[in-house]
Amino acid sequence: MKRTDLRNIAIIAHVDHGKTTLVDAMLKQCGVFRQNQDAPDRIMDNNDIEKERGITILAKNTSVHYKDVKINIVDTPGHADFGGEVERVLKMIDGVLLLVDAYEGTMPQTRFVLQKALELKLAVIIVINKVDKPDARLQEVENEVFDLLIDLGAGEEAFEYPVVYCSGRQGTASLSREKQDADLTPLFDTILENIPCPEGEENEPLQMLVSAIDYNDYVGRIGIGRIARGTISVNTEIAVEDFTGNIAPYKAKISNLYEIENLNRVSCASATVGDIVCVSGIENINIGNTICDPIVREALPFVNVSEPTLEMEFSVNNSPFAGKEGKYVTSRNLRERLYKELLKDVSLRVSDGESKDTFHVAGRGEIHLSILIENMRREGYEFQVGKPKVMNKKIGDITYEPMEKVIIDVPSESVGVVMERLGPRKGELKNMNSVGSRMRLEFVIPTRGLIGYKSDFLTDTKGEGIINTLFEGYEPYKGDIPRRNNGSLIAHETGKSTAYGLFNAQERGTLFVGAAVDVYQGEVIGYSPKAEDIVVNICKEKHLSNCRASGSDDALKLSRPKELSLEEAIEFIEDNELLEITPKSIRIRKKILDPTLRMRDDIRSGRIKINK
Repeated sequence: MKRTDLRNIAIIAHVDHGKTTLVDAMLKQCGVFRQNQDAPDRIMDNNDIEKERGITILAKNTSVHYKDVKINIVDTPGHADFGGEVERVLKMIDGVLLLVDAYEGTMPQTRFVLQKALELKLAVIIVINKVDKPDARLQEVENEVFDLLIDLGAGEEAFEYPVVYCSGRQGTASLSREKQDADLTPLFDTILENIPCPEGEENEPLQMLVSAIDYNDYVGRIGIGRIARGTISVNTEIAVEDFTGNIAPYKAKISNLYEIENLNRVSCASATVGDIVCVSGIENINIGNTICDPIVREALPFVNVSEPTLEMEFSVNNSPFAGKEGKYVTSRNLRERLYKELLKDVSLRVSDGESKDTFHVAGRGEIHLSILIENMRREGYEFQVGKPKVMNKKIGDITYEPMEKVIIDVPSESVGVVMERLGPRKGELKNMNSVGSRMRLEFVIPTRGLIGYKSDFLTDTKGEGIINTLFEGYEPYKGDIPRRNNGSLIAHETGKSTAYGLFNAQERGTLFVGAAVDVYQGEVIGYSPKAEDIVVNICKEKHLSNCRASGSDDALKLSRPKELSLEEAIEFIEDNELLEITPKSIRIRKKILDPTLRMRDDIRSGRIKINK
């Protein structure tokens, strides 16, 4: 069976190259919105964090109709930390639109997503996006794309891939570099001509690979995937198999069946080969499972998702302020939530820790883990996390550590400070060239060398630098990397911060808290320019007396406290510190709150050296 009335595509690209904006334009041209309807920008980024950060985190499905052909579209994330989302959805489609920014050209994630598409032998359409930029480099970027195709082993057929020049923001496309057409018709026509139709045996036993999981309070878990063979219908009995053999096969019944029409899920009675559908009624369905005929049980293979490189320890909050702000505070709540995340995030790993109150959570990077933390705190969870640690491998007697490919775009005057910073972090410069009026630096650096660097990078480049990373592989351990140069300012006692105490403490460093804020003994309330930790009393009050002097009672002038974002706080903490996460607060604290016990631990671990 050949479905000439259907095409399945995914839009893949580096972060901020315009995938979601292009999907908006495709939806508008195909009449998804009324002419007088106020359609929001980036409509596929529909959760709060995606809207706030302006990035796509989860891959999402939509569809449009063009010339009596239904085109299923999967919008994918562009950030390297969410590469697992891209890997899992590529099994649902037959071709990809590879978006490349007309100025930036090919970037680390461009290589990653294109490599995955070529491994699955998917059809590729090159889309040079943002051609309306005043500094667009159309010919150069097109050459970069073809060089990348050849470098990835695409061979001579790379030169046969069609190229479409597009402006997602304007909703226009063209097959020529000189002039844009009035709409996206050239892009749609190219999709129909170059993306192969879905094929399969309609009358053979059912096979459907589950590539995504959703949840609904009314119907429970919903499996999303593409039908590879046969036909699926409501109220039919099916079997669930797994290609790994890790789960025992079981039978279930399809209670609801949905197909994706535009932005909605629409109930349908049946679906056949090539259709991307959503099914409910299967209680324990997981990503990578195969829904198949109960008699002919044949599991489909799933992609080998890349391994995580960064690990954090999650634990129950045991600070003096524990339980005051959170709704879910016990180890049972924390464990259930973390293992629930595994059902929809294939690149995450969770394991029980050394104690019943701790759990090890491994992901692709700091942003991958910080998004999980942010989601949990918004849901009402209260917990603590430790400093991120890289996941090394031991082969024989040699320790290997994960390496990152880092591409940095900065103004020319910032090149020196960037190279000076990355040198001690074991960064190795591989390439340097000019792109327009800016310089592009390419480094290979240990993953641990990037922890805590991004905030310094923005400061060093005055906010004008752009940094992108991609996992490069494993190399032998590169040696020690210096820890942060700043010590912590630690609260001396539990109480409420006062203006008088803060005024005296701000001379010792930069503060994180303002006046009239509850703090506890052992909480980190700022950082010092010196390398050692300093205990300060910000709860100290001025003693009243009958003595008065000119100027002594003038208003105290306090510096504005530095408010750390979640990512900045994760980057800041050291091995002997924890990050306390609650729905309302983010606090940094020492693992050992008691100053005497903390001093003994620092001496024993070598953080404090005693001169004999």
